[in-house]
Amino acid sequence: MTITRRAAAIGGLGLAAAASLDASARAEGGLLSDLTEGTEEFAIAIEAYTYGYPLVTMEMTRRVLTNVAKPEGTRAPMGQLIRMREYPTSAFRDVTAPNADTLYTTAFVDVGKEPWVISTPDMKGRYFLLPMLDGWTNVFSVPGTRTTGTGAQTYAITGPGWSGTLPAGVKQVKAPTNIVWILGRIYCTGTPEDYKEVHAIQDACQLVPLSAWGKSYTPPEGKVDPSIDMKTAVRSQVNALDVKAYFTLLAELMKTNPPAAADAPMVARMARIGLVPGQDFDASKFDAIAAKRVPSLAFDRIMLHFKFSGGDIQDINGWAFTTKTGIYGTNYLQRALITAIGLGANRPQDAIYPTSQKDGNGLLARAYSGSEKYVMHFDKGQLPPVRGFWSLTMYDGDYFFVANPLNRYSISARQELKANADGSIDLYLQKDSPGADKESNWLPAPAGKFILMLRLYWPDEDAPSILDGSWVIPPVKRVS
Repeated sequence: MTITRRAAAIGGLGLAAAASLDASARAEGGLLSDLTEGTEEFAIAIEAYTYGYPLVTMEMTRRVLTNVAKPEGTRAPMGQLIRMREYPTSAFRDVTAPNADTLYTTAFVDVGKEPWVISTPDMKGRYFLLPMLDGWTNVFSVPGTRTTGTGAQTYAITGPGWSGTLPAGVKQVKAPTNIVWILGRIYCTGTPEDYKEVHAIQDACQLVPLSAWGKSYTPPEGKVDPSIDMKTAVRSQVNALDVKAYFTLLAELMKTNPPAAADAPMVARMARIGLVPGQDFDASKFDAIAAKRVPSLAFDRIMLHFKFSGGDIQDINGWAFTTKTGIYGTNYLQRALITAIGLGANRPQDAIYPTSQKDGNGLLARAYSGSEKYVMHFDKGQLPPVRGFWSLTMYDGDYFFVANPLNRYSISARQELKANADGSIDLYLQKDSPGADKESNWLPAPAGKFILMLRLYWPDEDAPSILDGSWVIPPVKRVS
């Protein structure tokens, strides 16, 4: 099975950070036997670690992305918008698997003290979405083209315990937790003219506390905490926490980010090891010696879900993808896995990200290489069925854009693709030009290893659709 890599950085996803099969391979040898042979408390600790992984990761991400005095690059203080102004180039190395389709407008807010109001201008038909994630990574609201249209909109994000009256014209969105991550995306073609238009839209987006709504408001300067590690990847920081620090933080976070009602059975089990929502972690109820093994074994269990997902992860024609993102219910393993490999993932109705590391040549399939030539063939009328947009992005082996003479990092319908005589369309994936007459359909590859990601924003829900399997991604065939 092909394993994707997604990022826990701005935009969520801009989304891709290393998720290796190594963890799964290690887990197969001993994890399951460890769980069955150990005490029940030890097994509960593994479950609790998995259950809390999204909340702890969201908090660690929030700390890193907001630990600045003023907005700069991919970071901004709490309650201030990050406005990404242009697409990365092949020289960009801050975030893996960047995209060249949407410009991000994002922010972290704490709605515990009072609501926060976010407003967007008239998009004039331009595709956008404004997903809002709670502390457990559930997408609890998605204003945008698909759900609310493209007209001007204003929302007050209220916390779990808030009650009050909102100004006229302000629609309430109830957040299940105090931590809220707003991950806005606005479609942009990347031309100078379109950049200018989207920048104007971004500048018109406003975020203020409810108490400042309708007033002149200047956000305060952010407080920088020098103790926060701003260099190490967030996932590495989370995985480095010992179990006492991890559960202590989880307990603290559950005070203001309460578990869902459906989590009651899990909450009851966690109480046996000293984890009770609203209370500090009681480490005396858990074996300190066994505790040392919990983080590594629990993370192995999360990554093992890649191979034994029970259908949560699909692998078709060399493309791996999932339609179970954004809303997880009590599927804690899937939620933790998506947190590890794609923090900030959308609901499947908004976006699906199939990823491929090997060609579709059946039993002879092998990893993509720039020494070969490949073709992705779409029969007439069988381009990805979407109501938003689709694109195919080329990454090198480390999930960064590939330098090329066209400065083309992704290919989509906006390239004015040339059709064959029968109406079908071929995309040419190779290092060297396929010829001037085919360059409109060429996605340049590096000399060595490469990886492909197909983005489908607002996939059609009516057949043919990737959501119900009635549209199938065609394989990428090696033709050299």
